[in-house]
Amino acid sequence: MENYKINLQLETLENGKILATTDDVPGLIAQGRTIQETIEIAQDAARKIIESYNEHGDPLPSTLKVLSEKISADIAVAI
Repeated sequence: MENYKINLQLETLENGKILATTDDVPGLIAQGRTIQETIEIAQDAARKIIESYNEHGDPLPSTLKVLSEKISADIAVAI
């Protein structure tokens, strides 16, 4: 099993929900009530998109990179 690094852009919508998009996986859009929920939905959507590429024998997007041994991550904290 491969792990992939996906850079999500998160924004708060006018209705208070969180929207996640990424340039790393074309077509990935996720929306949730909280940051955590949105990230979980985005992970599930990314997994399904990557599985679809693999099942159809399509090459993965060149923007999608295998997770290296060490990465840094920004986190969002709601107060």
